[in-house]
Amino acid sequence: MTAAALTAATAMLVGAAGLVAGGSGQARAAGGAVVLDEGEMDFTPRLVDGKVELRIDDRSGAATAVREPSEVVLHAVQSSLHFTPSPLSSALGTTDLDTWQLNHWDAANIFAPEPGWNGSAAGGDTEVELSAYEGPGDFGLATYTRAMDNVDAAPIVHLGSVEPTPRSFTLSGDEQRLLPTWQFTKEGVYRLTFTVTGGGSTDTETLAVVVGDDVDPSEVLPGDGSTPTPTTSAPGPPSGSATPTSPPPTAHVIDNGHLDLAARPVDDALQFQIKEGNSQTYEWYEPGEVVLHVKPAARRKITEGYEFLGTVGDPVWWLPMQQIDGLVWPGWSTEEYAGSDIDGDITYRLDAVRGPGSVAVFNAGSLGSADVALNSGDGLPDRLAHSVNSHSHWNWTFTAEGVYRTAFTVSATLADGTKVSDTGTIAWVVGDDTDPSTVTPGAGDEPTATPTATASASDTPSAPATPSASATASAPANATATDTGPVSNSADTVGGSSADDTVTTGGLASTGAGVAVIAVIATVALLLGAGAVFAVRRRRTAQ
Repeated sequence: MTAAALTAATAMLVGAAGLVAGGSGQARAAGGAVVLDEGEMDFTPRLVDGKVELRIDDRSGAATAVREPSEVVLHAVQSSLHFTPSPLSSALGTTDLDTWQLNHWDAANIFAPEPGWNGSAAGGDTEVELSAYEGPGDFGLATYTRAMDNVDAAPIVHLGSVEPTPRSFTLSGDEQRLLPTWQFTKEGVYRLTFTVTGGGSTDTETLAVVVGDDVDPSEVLPGDGSTPTPTTSAPGPPSGSATPTSPPPTAHVIDNGHLDLAARPVDDALQFQIKEGNSQTYEWYEPGEVVLHVKPAARRKITEGYEFLGTVGDPVWWLPMQQIDGLVWPGWSTEEYAGSDIDGDITYRLDAVRGPGSVAVFNAGSLGSADVALNSGDGLPDRLAHSVNSHSHWNWTFTAEGVYRTAFTVSATLADGTKVSDTGTIAWVVGDDTDPSTVTPGAGDEPTATPTATASASDTPSAPATPSASATASAPANATATDTGPVSNSADTVGGSSADDTVTTGGLASTGAGVAVIAVIATVALLLGAGAVFAVRRRRTAQ
């Protein structure tokens, strides 16, 4: 497997808990509707008292729940944004730009709805018509698989909103699960009205669909939107004894776009800072001034070959090597130093991680392997050696939602032999369980807790091998890589488990800014297309 294949697995996604019949704590939309944002479900025309009725058999939970389409909100999550095969766009009369597609080729790797059609409960064939439609973009329903694309087979178009695409199709009574691609070309709220006809009777249902993350699906009325919003009682008079709230933290939250963990010379010393922006327009921040937000759209499944991240099928939150619009894109930068300034490499040492899961940083190695540089899941400290006057991006993964704090030491040897270093702790918020604007940056102020990984107190930096500057990865079709700086994607790592359950400094060197070393960062989750197997290599040097 190639580096391009590793990067091409970067379909991002968001998902929520599955349904359970009889109530499962699932998200509710306005008007009491259930939000369906992941899992298997079928639109099923079913004979009830001799008449056909369109229902949804929702199998996203432990038991199947039968629901009316007009009482749910289907959410095509942001991670369902994929490249559009040109045969599909041509057949549906839509666009070959990236679109939101449910049941896309890579659907098995993300948490998203998997809506199919079941014709076997209607007592015969059923005519399915798109009898009304409204939405900000175009909609189409067609069968087009990777296998069909490989042999240049034409898509099977079922229905769509663009003329002259047909507005109806025949669902066979023998079809137990037709699984077409549902394509939407723009974000927003769609309302699809389906009329099913069979056995001499008809039924009409309107399905509300929220596409992307511009609109909160819990605030959308189901069906045709006419369901009244439940009334709420007016708030009572304010109490004179209310406890004043403390002011929110003054962190700068970064939740989208490019940033670098940078080493830069300041007053003849090395400083570890965060550079937000691009090569032309940017701002500098101290690690203790920012909170990095990994949005829910980064959530996807661990696939085979990435078991070092966890169990296959489990969720991970993954920031890929290539930029994905809407996600933060962290890189590494030593561009502020000239090659003649430094003897050897600049080393980023991950000393400690505190958080609900583990964190990993890796890229595509030689012969299709995953080259793991930093991994709090198998012990710290770990090192990433970076060539001087260069820039790179790696995959970052976190294994659980919550707040993480990652403590780094950045060190180098100047050309005159002087050793310089700096330390800093970066706060991350993964998922949407925590509002990042409420999180204290840097080392934080949470009560002492058992860290996920800490540095060994006996660790001392060793000279890592010189990294290669030739490792690059091609962007997936739905990713846009905007950074053009020199790239170095190779690293040596040093790992070691600590027996302590308390955070230690691990021999952190500092140029003056003492930073409490607390630990965070969730064990990474990177997954590739179905069934791709990768060898995992961790290279270690003697401490």
